[in-house]
Amino acid sequence: MNPRNQSKTFRLAILGVLTAIVVLQTFIPFLGYIPVGPLSLTIIPITVIIAAFVFGPVNGAIVGGVWGVITFIRAFIAPTSPLAPLIFTNPLISVVPRILIGIIAGYAFDSLKKTKLGPNGSMRIAALLGAMTNTVLVLGLTYLFYKEPYANALDLDVNEVLPAILYIVGTNGVAEAILSAIIAPIIAKPLMKLNK
Repeated sequence: MNPRNQSKTFRLAILGVLTAIVVLQTFIPFLGYIPVGPLSLTIIPITVIIAAFVFGPVNGAIVGGVWGVITFIRAFIAPTSPLAPLIFTNPLISVVPRILIGIIAGYAFDSLKKTKLGPNGSMRIAALLGAMTNTVLVLGLTYLFYKEPYANALDLDVNEVLPAILYIVGTNGVAEAILSAIIAPIIAKPLMKLNK
């Protein structure tokens, strides 16, 4: 087998594995979602970010898209939280932010690795950006489209929704971003060496 075919085969195999991991994380409790109150702490972006680092933004977007489509379908048949049927049945919230994780993380890494940050620093910052992309877009779009139903579901006054969402960004969102910045580079670096 020539080296080019071996490279394509390796790429497809690892992308398949990462996609399978996203599927498992989505369906196995505590593997991808850690329940925290009415929402879930999400660690699946790490898998999407790894795909973006190793195989580029487009492939990261594909893995993120798989997660988004599964999130969309699950909102109808097996919601991960009480708010999922309200929020994630909208593909702008369930699919688009997941795709953008791979795009943002991948392009950020490609741009930053040419700077003085080097590969490690670039991966950390790109992972932070990718994870925060998901958090900010999901919660921001939730506020934009579902402010009143969100308030009703949580028994809040409509004026309390923005502070509640900002609190989630500052706690869950920051925790997810830091976790991504720590774990994604550790897993991505050996895969990048194998991919070369």
